[in-house]
Amino acid sequence: METMYTRAPRRRRGGGAWYTMLFLLFIAAAMGVWFIYMKFIPNQHITVPDYGMEHPITFQGEIMDQGATIQNGEVMLPISALQKALGPDEPVYYEAETGSIILTTTNKVLRLKTDALTAELNQKPYELHIAAQTKDDAVYIPITPLEELYGLKTEYKSDSGIVILLQAGESIQQGKALKSKGSAIRTKTSIHSPIAEKVPKGETVRIWGEEHGWLFVQGPQGQLGYMQKSNVELASIEKVPQAAKEEAFIPWKVLGSKINLTWEAVYEKNPNPDSIGTLKGVNVVSPTWFELQDGKGTIKGKADPAYVRWAHDQGMQVWALFSNGFEPDRTTEALATADTRFKMIRQLLAFAQTYHLQGINIDFENVRTSDKANLVQFVRELTPLLHEQGLVVSIDVTPKSNSELWSLFLDRSALGRTVDYMMVMAYDEHWASSPEAGSVASLGWTASAVKRIIEEDGVSANKIILSMPLYTRIWTEQNGKVTSKAVGMDKVKEIIASKKLTPKLDEAAGQNYVEYKENGALNRIWIEDALSIQSRVKLMRELGLAGVATWNRSFQTSSIWPVIDEAINKRP
Repeated sequence: METMYTRAPRRRRGGGAWYTMLFLLFIAAAMGVWFIYMKFIPNQHITVPDYGMEHPITFQGEIMDQGATIQNGEVMLPISALQKALGPDEPVYYEAETGSIILTTTNKVLRLKTDALTAELNQKPYELHIAAQTKDDAVYIPITPLEELYGLKTEYKSDSGIVILLQAGESIQQGKALKSKGSAIRTKTSIHSPIAEKVPKGETVRIWGEEHGWLFVQGPQGQLGYMQKSNVELASIEKVPQAAKEEAFIPWKVLGSKINLTWEAVYEKNPNPDSIGTLKGVNVVSPTWFELQDGKGTIKGKADPAYVRWAHDQGMQVWALFSNGFEPDRTTEALATADTRFKMIRQLLAFAQTYHLQGINIDFENVRTSDKANLVQFVRELTPLLHEQGLVVSIDVTPKSNSELWSLFLDRSALGRTVDYMMVMAYDEHWASSPEAGSVASLGWTASAVKRIIEEDGVSANKIILSMPLYTRIWTEQNGKVTSKAVGMDKVKEIIASKKLTPKLDEAAGQNYVEYKENGALNRIWIEDALSIQSRVKLMRELGLAGVATWNRSFQTSSIWPVIDEAINKRP
């Protein structure tokens, strides 16, 4: 029987590979299209940024944390924005308890109150068109007085609601949009990121920076974002007008010489000027006449017209000292409110006018660090008003240390930018209750104290007056205990003469030194004399300081004044 065979159909070779190849080609084409899209096809979608506020404020290319308000067509700026725009001195000060807002410049003090159209500019009436106001726990100030005092400018963009805040005197690079269909400002440095604003050809943008080959710009509607460099042509530099120039106060100084001040310590009564004698070379006296009496801002005065006449007859200026009485509670209360601060200021202005003073010397000591900002604010409010009367403003500061009540409460940097002169009280290196005996002001310690304030706090050397002690301490060491008492220069001379002592130079201190035994105790004195004083005056000259001061006249020996005068005016 014949067997029959059936051939199975033959499968065509390569069919599966063909489909795979087609699939891969499709994927490659899709990727190519996607690549072309990603590289060359820009996003044309406009997405207006949501800033979370109705009137966002931009400043130097940044969105500020709080927005503005618009009232009757006038821009109102929050204090937080002003403090950032006006820099580290923060000349805008708000006091929530009284609703007081104080704006200060070099020679102006504007005091406003929220919801009040009447204000005070240098203690004279000043009318506002729009009152400052509080809203949502923020305080807003109308732009008009801010423009007058600080030269701040604002541009309100009604289409976007954005407020552009411009600082007086700043220079801003401008550019012109080049694309005929409009140049896109994008939210990121990518052509695929959304458009925040489209700028017509020829329109101007402000250029704030550059990032990854893109320019960071601000458009005509105020929107911030990135624009391709190829779409912008650099244009002119925009110059924001400077603030109205204030007449600079030029503090008194001695032509061709230095300030040589001595304090007149007045405790119970003033000295008889006829008994003072000649103070050769002294050109300023600072009697301790005014003291804060209570937390309400009342100042007790002990000024003596006869003393002023005597000083003027000697060719001296009178810079009366104003002290806080070194009482921290009283100081806290008096500095806490604008009402009490301005009460003190008004009294000082009246005293200065009544007694024909040339300056006020501020001496606040034993103050809490919590009062640091209020002390600076008081000095900022006081200084322009004293300057308006032609008065020199100076403040006494201690060397820097970690002591709260003695040193840390002093913002030397801010105070130094405000006052005319800063007296560095370079004494009490070893204080009355010091656990060890030592110099009141060794030369190295004195130099370090002054240099730190210049270098760390940025106080100009030509504002600093080096304050030197005319007193020293007799240190008594007995049974492991150390005590001291302050004495003047003549008293030390008497001890040296009566005990036939021979001073020896303590090179480390830069002073002469004696010691002697009495009643079983060791007495030690680091002497203030011509040697120590000459060394400090020399230091003052080397550092380029404004002059010297001495605490205080009653500790003097009469021969020290010619020594100081000669050392000040010594030619190299």
